[in-house]
Amino acid sequence: MPAKHLDPKTATQVQTKTAKAISKERAHELIDNFSRAMVLVVGDIMIDHFIWGKVSRISPEAPVPVVDVQKEDLMLGGCANVLNNIQAIGGRVAGTGIVGDDEMGDRLFKEFRQMGIDTDGLVVEPQRPTTLKTRIVAHGQQVVRFDRESREAVAEESITKIISYVEKMCEKVGAIVISDYNKGVITKLLLDGIRRVIPAGKLTVCVDPKRDDFSLYRGFDIITPNLQEACRAVAMEIRNEEELCQAGKTILDGFAFQAVLITRGEEGISLFEKNSRRIAHTTFPAEAKEVFDVTGAGDTVIGVFALAMAAGATFKEAAVLANHAAGIVVGKVGTATVSQEELKNSFRLS
Repeated sequence: MPAKHLDPKTATQVQTKTAKAISKERAHELIDNFSRAMVLVVGDIMIDHFIWGKVSRISPEAPVPVVDVQKEDLMLGGCANVLNNIQAIGGRVAGTGIVGDDEMGDRLFKEFRQMGIDTDGLVVEPQRPTTLKTRIVAHGQQVVRFDRESREAVAEESITKIISYVEKMCEKVGAIVISDYNKGVITKLLLDGIRRVIPAGKLTVCVDPKRDDFSLYRGFDIITPNLQEACRAVAMEIRNEEELCQAGKTILDGFAFQAVLITRGEEGISLFEKNSRRIAHTTFPAEAKEVFDVTGAGDTVIGVFALAMAAGATFKEAAVLANHAAGIVVGKVGTATVSQEELKNSFRLS
């Protein structure tokens, strides 16, 4: 069940402040450390299929636009997009999840090899399709999306293989990302197994949730819901700063996280972290100059955040870097990534 509501009288325990940007020198130091840091990504592996075109007429068969196709792209999606973001920005990365015994599954193996990423973490389930999300985009706007997928829980044998891979990688990585798209991979059995094999206090575990009940993720280091996911987790609306503080404290206290990072779109992001007997709330204004497409922006946030933690950042420093990266990626169309140079430049301009 969702956590109980916080008594508004206790909201004074949350200290709120607007973030001061870290210095350009410190930001560049952390970004330079990315190449020496490594992150393991665990979750729902997908492929994003984009069909790009133009609309100049309405179909005579039905009141729908006719898209004249110009080109098609296949890109890494789901937790594979988190992995792609980490590598694109100069980090080292490994990934584990489920693929089908099909054309898209084969493509993922090939893509991982071309990127120089270990494929031992890819577990094949022959009876299950590789998740494929197809988006038709005309004049920069999505017209329709259709999905080929299974959302059934994966086989117990597959879970055992993923846990074994996580255990094997624990000594090599500084952070783990659990990327839950609610496609059947992230289960209680899997997460209990991860808790069992990871060394206590040796690495940071970051969770990108899709469930309303955050108890599934209890006790991991940080969770990164968007505003709507946070609302559902605490069963309340978040309409103002006071209610935001209530939600942040409720999530921290109710599920034993060290920190909560709530992404709020054009309002930026909010970090809640336990600090002695109080909870520190830091707001980070949005960095985006123009927003063209938010597809995959959450993957960028958690990928850059986890890599920054593995590179030696504090929660606040990692949040600043992730916020700058999100500001860059939403200015691009499609499932995009951020380069190290783009991230460095964003601090020169801020």
